[in-house]
Amino acid sequence: IFPKRSVSYEECRTTADWLLKHTQVRPTVGIVCGSGLSALADMLKDPQVFKYCDIPNFPNSTVRGHAGKLVFGTLKGKPCVCMQGRFHLYEGHPIQKITLPMRVFKLMGVKTMIMTNAAGGLNQDYKVGDFMIIKDHINMPGFAGVNPLCGPNDDRFGVRFPCMSDAYDRELQQLAHDVAAELGFSNFLRDGVYSVIGGPSFETIAECRMLHRLGADAVGMSTVHEVIVARHAGMRCFAMSLISNRAVMDYDSREKANHDEVLETGQLRAKQMEVLVSTMVARIDDDENEDKNNS
Repeated sequence: IFPKRSVSYEECRTTADWLLKHTQVRPTVGIVCGSGLSALADMLKDPQVFKYCDIPNFPNSTVRGHAGKLVFGTLKGKPCVCMQGRFHLYEGHPIQKITLPMRVFKLMGVKTMIMTNAAGGLNQDYKVGDFMIIKDHINMPGFAGVNPLCGPNDDRFGVRFPCMSDAYDRELQQLAHDVAAELGFSNFLRDGVYSVIGGPSFETIAECRMLHRLGADAVGMSTVHEVIVARHAGMRCFAMSLISNRAVMDYDSREKANHDEVLETGQLRAKQMEVLVSTMVARIDDDENEDKNNS
């Protein structure tokens, strides 16, 4: 269905070595910015910016709201790398290429990944502008065999059959709640299950109803593939959705999902998400910045 092409360890090593040669920053935290949330990268001190098109083996981001830049710098004193724009299945990239940055970050020394996305709210209690901490996911493409770990396994990255019941680090989820409480954000912070679909067409009403019945609280077209590869490589993961629109669940509804709405909501809430993420990064203890299952 989708183009398949495994990405070799050597390719990832070449990209990591190129970046290590061109920047002095040795990141321990990686951040992926979702649709309309690229301003997170603007918080990095002494930024060094690389366009994706200049980085060996990197694909290009082709979606409006995704800048297509890799930014290195420090956030609250922590060395970080930030993806301004990610890659999606619907852009036609092989799934292994979409997730290549995770393996490159691992080889550069990143221990913790923080990912953001814009998602449609399936849970009827969710409001546009809510933040949803992802506690678990439903990988719909995975049911059809579209998984970034398909193909020969390279033990230098991780095991053949990685566990996903602890994909989202519980300590980082608790940290997000603690920080949100201090910042006064608790009234729009949720915990929920994220379902990924292939896109680029938005979901039908029947699909939204089905996903909700399966236990999904929000739906989007990203993040899960990156989390699977990051966990495979032993990195801790925290992911958060900005609920940018309400999924249409009613045949009498006149509402329609659209990308402009997604980007507008991003602009409104981006500042608060920046503060939440940056405060979290400052609190990540370097001693705990290791996945306990892989240490």
